[in-house]
Amino acid sequence: MDKRIFCFLGGNLFRLVLLLAAVSVISFILLANSPIDPIDAYFINKAASAEQHALIASYWGFDKPPLERFLLWAGNILHGDFGTSFIYRAPVLEVIGEKFRLTLLLMMTAWTLSGAIGFVLGVLAGMYRDSRLDKAIQGFSLLCVSVPVFWLGLLFLMLFAVKLQWFPLALAAPIGKLHEEVTLAEQIHHLILPALTLSVTGISAIALQTREKMIEVMGTNYMLFAEARGENLWQRVRRHGLRNILMPAITLQFASFNELFGGAILAETVFSYPGLGSTVTMAGLRGDLSLLLGIAIFSAVFIFVGNLIANILYGIVDPQLREGRGMS
Repeated sequence: MDKRIFCFLGGNLFRLVLLLAAVSVISFILLANSPIDPIDAYFINKAASAEQHALIASYWGFDKPPLERFLLWAGNILHGDFGTSFIYRAPVLEVIGEKFRLTLLLMMTAWTLSGAIGFVLGVLAGMYRDSRLDKAIQGFSLLCVSVPVFWLGLLFLMLFAVKLQWFPLALAAPIGKLHEEVTLAEQIHHLILPALTLSVTGISAIALQTREKMIEVMGTNYMLFAEARGENLWQRVRRHGLRNILMPAITLQFASFNELFGGAILAETVFSYPGLGSTVTMAGLRGDLSLLLGIAIFSAVFIFVGNLIANILYGIVDPQLREGRGMS
């Protein structure tokens, strides 16, 4: 194995270990000092005696000192045991895997929409620089980056779900249907509004970045030579422009994973979409420590991998950047 690749992988692995250690400690401290009592949340809407409180606290380990609980939890993590969620009565990894499947579907749909829409808008804005279309696209992009996800989600709900009744109000499938009975069309129907809401957050960066690259490409010598040969604007863009601006847009898309992941939590909460975001909200309100810590670690790994892929793609796009960093 090449020495630079070994140093690159080793350095990123070391950073990942430090990141997970920091996330674990900080998350545990914050959750241990949370005003929400998990035992009271466990008996929500139920009358329970002091003896029952003590039994539940002993069963889930809440009667132990925080440091002892953390060391016990960290030791189990090293053996691959992330604990059991007392909300779902299931292993944490099993809950995360089931919920993340829906979140990943939502994220990838929104990711594809934001990339496609943002790229097309950026190309058009760059082609017709300083025109009314360019100014309209820039204004739309700035509006997209300024609008909060939860506010946009509520607006879409009121307009498309309540007033026009084009889409369902919430959930990932019709109420009362078993998972096996839900059709693909029904899943897509419930997915459109959350995905459209989430995609807006990523349109701005792609559109503005692509616009700048397009303007830069339009002023190059080979584009001027193509114009002199008689090629019209669309021919020049299709034959010479797109290939030079596509890869930077793709790398920027991969770098947007962390923002997309954070936005998914808000979008899922607004639409009651049963993914990882709504699970975080429920676990936080119920004080499910094991599940919250598991999701925190999983989120850190997911975002780290997304940023790592983006860095690798940056090196592929710009060899000078790769050489300058020495793959480290």
